[in-house]
Amino acid sequence: MPTASANYRTLLRTSGAAAFFLPAAVGRLGIAMMGIGIVWLVHARTGSYATAGLVTGAFAVADAVAGPQIGRLVDRFGQRRVLACALAAHAGAVALLLTGAVPDLAAAVLVGATLPQLGALSAARWSALLSGERAALLPTAFALEALANGVSYLAGPALVSVLGAAGHPGTGVLLAAALVIGGGLALAAQRRTMPPLTGRAERRHAGRALLRPAFLRQVALALALGVFFGAMQVSVAAYAVGRGTPDMAALLYAASNCTNLVGGWAYGAWRHGGSPRRRQTAAAACLTLASLPLTFLDTPLGVGATLALTGLMVPVLLILASVLTESSVPRAVLTQAFTWGNSASAAGSAGAAALAGRMVDTDGAHSGFAVAAGAAVMMTLLTLGGPRNPSPDGQNPPPPTGTTTPSPPATLRDP
Repeated sequence: MPTASANYRTLLRTSGAAAFFLPAAVGRLGIAMMGIGIVWLVHARTGSYATAGLVTGAFAVADAVAGPQIGRLVDRFGQRRVLACALAAHAGAVALLLTGAVPDLAAAVLVGATLPQLGALSAARWSALLSGERAALLPTAFALEALANGVSYLAGPALVSVLGAAGHPGTGVLLAAALVIGGGLALAAQRRTMPPLTGRAERRHAGRALLRPAFLRQVALALALGVFFGAMQVSVAAYAVGRGTPDMAALLYAASNCTNLVGGWAYGAWRHGGSPRRRQTAAAACLTLASLPLTFLDTPLGVGATLALTGLMVPVLLILASVLTESSVPRAVLTQAFTWGNSASAAGSAGAAALAGRMVDTDGAHSGFAVAAGAAVMMTLLTLGGPRNPSPDGQNPPPPTGTTTPSPPATLRDP
């Protein structure tokens, strides 16, 4: 743990790193709060969870669809200009939702469509800041991003739920918007670490990289990982309710979420060697092996222990997906590439929640866990496909394998 802390402190002491990472982390907490905040707000107005779920689903779909388009605009015009416009539009959309000036469904779509992609913007800054000789620090940087995301989705929904339960359903949405807008403005003010813009011709040529198999494989993996998330959320709740102990669901989620943070922390501090593709295959295979027992285990202790094992692997897959996405596309379209991964994961989660819910209604919680296990199998197969050493984007040659560094691997650009 002391060694891990030292590695993360060294990373954040890189000139300009903390100045953009911390505001992005604050804004990401607000993003994690927004969806559940909408649930509390709409339910308080209508008294219907079905309506609240429909409105929140519209918010999530709008976010997933608009995210890559915002990323494309960022790659073209720069983070500062696009953030200023997106944040202003987001503030207006949240105001419409809170005041009820337009139907909740329409307002939620606007809120989702204007939500800034702060995680992708932060990841793109790490890629620009840690180029060249410092590229070996990128896995640690992406592990730090995964930790910030994990903490946000642990603390954010809990905070909103406390406010909603206390009789302040609109306060959660207001606080979420304040964090998003405040963090986004602070991030936009950090001009020194903004990725440099490229010319129109270079962007047009670079856009073809988004159709390369190496990148599309990462998008497909993100989709499968989203399926895993969505199926797990439904199945864990169904398992606890089916045993007549609904309160157990919170403990089971905690088992997975806590090991998720530990796994991300440990991976970022680990001195790993070899190809990121091979490590991705190994992580997906481990997730598959950890998920399969859930299709037949019935004791709470066994289910909790197995969920904890799956939690260890998930952040590793997220980190390696960021590493391999960064290495498979030119910097001219990097922000858009990151947002495509986020959108694919969101789409997979939404679709799997509906599929797993239907299967659980018919055959019980174990059938929902089978959907999650199937997604893990698909991830393993995807990592095994394609050439092991495709040429990278042509702009950033791979560093030599086996380079000795105090941090993660020097083979970052070997997707």
